[in-house]
Amino acid sequence: MTNSLTQIVVFILITALIGLLTYLKCRGHGHSTTNETKEYFLAGGGLSWIFVAGSITLTNLSTDQLVGMNGNQMALLAWWEFSAVIGLIILAKIFLPVYYHYQCTTTTELLEKRYNNKHIRALIGLLFFLGSSLIFMPAVIYSGSLFMINMFNLDVPLMYVATTFAIIGAIYAVFGGLRAVAVSDTYSGVLLLLMAIIVVVLAMVAIDFDFSGIPSERLTLIGDNESPLPWHTLLTGMIFIQTFYWSTNQTITQRAMAAPNVREAQKGVYAAALIRFIIVPSIIVVPGIISYKLYGDINDAAYGTLVGDVLPAWMSGMFAAALAAAVLTTYNSNLNSATTLYVCDIHQAYVNAHPPVAKLGAVVTVLLTLVSLAMVPIYAQAESIINLLQQLYGLLSMPILSIFIVGLLFNNVNPIAGIMAVIFGVVLYAIFSFVYAPFDLHYIHLMLVTLLSCIVVALGSNRLIFRQKAEWRGRLTEAQT
Repeated sequence: MTNSLTQIVVFILITALIGLLTYLKCRGHGHSTTNETKEYFLAGGGLSWIFVAGSITLTNLSTDQLVGMNGNQMALLAWWEFSAVIGLIILAKIFLPVYYHYQCTTTTELLEKRYNNKHIRALIGLLFFLGSSLIFMPAVIYSGSLFMINMFNLDVPLMYVATTFAIIGAIYAVFGGLRAVAVSDTYSGVLLLLMAIIVVVLAMVAIDFDFSGIPSERLTLIGDNESPLPWHTLLTGMIFIQTFYWSTNQTITQRAMAAPNVREAQKGVYAAALIRFIIVPSIIVVPGIISYKLYGDINDAAYGTLVGDVLPAWMSGMFAAALAAAVLTTYNSNLNSATTLYVCDIHQAYVNAHPPVAKLGAVVTVLLTLVSLAMVPIYAQAESIINLLQQLYGLLSMPILSIFIVGLLFNNVNPIAGIMAVIFGVVLYAIFSFVYAPFDLHYIHLMLVTLLSCIVVALGSNRLIFRQKAEWRGRLTEAQT
């Protein structure tokens, strides 16, 4: 009882401190009456590189990563993080200068300006919107709830915890906008990274730094054909998965687009890449490997069980606060980004060009929260949350990336050709995933096949159906001719 009380008191104090620091940093930055959309969705362009780095790091690093990656209980999954560094560099060097050049609020706005068509922006915005509401948001609150239940050995239904996370996250997104989300991300991220490193050290102490007895396939970084990540997938679809996630995904790029200028944004992205290379790989695989030695094959319960065992009560309360903050900030980051996409890409284009942004955002946020909660039971049935996430998001990632590639590299492409390619890609990857995988290829290989097929369909239909010849652009930021 004493330990439980200590955990609860520390949890409440740390959570309150993060909230107070966020309030003190954000007060005085009310919603601008001259540009409410930019203030609410891009923090008024006022995020310094520190908060860009912090928000990008914690938006990605939440319980779906810590629980899901460690749930595989093998070192191989570290490659997701090592390859993410390349994705972040591509964002900084290639995509950010383009977004800033076109003064984009959403990544999909770039498509409208390149194709000179609002419908292609709306379609891709809708796909991102569905991805956040049906895939990422429910996965985050499911994995966060599972972690809390395992860590504290709670005897409560998972949906109770998930509902609590969803409600608090929605309140945060409604009243804070992107600025509050990014600031709380950064404060929570510092604490979370520190605590995660401590967990790694204490876990290794728990096994006396002795990894003997753990099967070699759990320790290797070279995956065979039967592993979740065969080595040859790193040479095909992996780099494009990372390019899509870090460079076109609104939830991530929105943080980098909220800096005062492109140089400040790039500094933040490079800092996030450094954190991901030095710190993140160890914290998302080492605890899972050690939990295999201690408890056997327990999948997604691995991380929460280990943390509950190795941390003292006062420290586990602190860690729970950091993880709760990570869940909330990742959840409300997705909420904020999905709402941004609806308001900017759909509502302003087809319903009302000058809506009351904060009020409309609140309504959309509530609806998204209800939808994500309804999806939680589906994710509770998954054997591996992280593998399920990657496979499901493949339905959207390569078709969307293809239309960005075509739009950036070519002029004179009919937007309908691009839309046809996206629809074709979604159907093709759905067939690969749920009907028939040719030659039993790994889903990451099939992502590359999907990407190339979409590009061929876009350019081919542009030429054969619309009788337009695509023209190579040369420079990414030169004006469309």
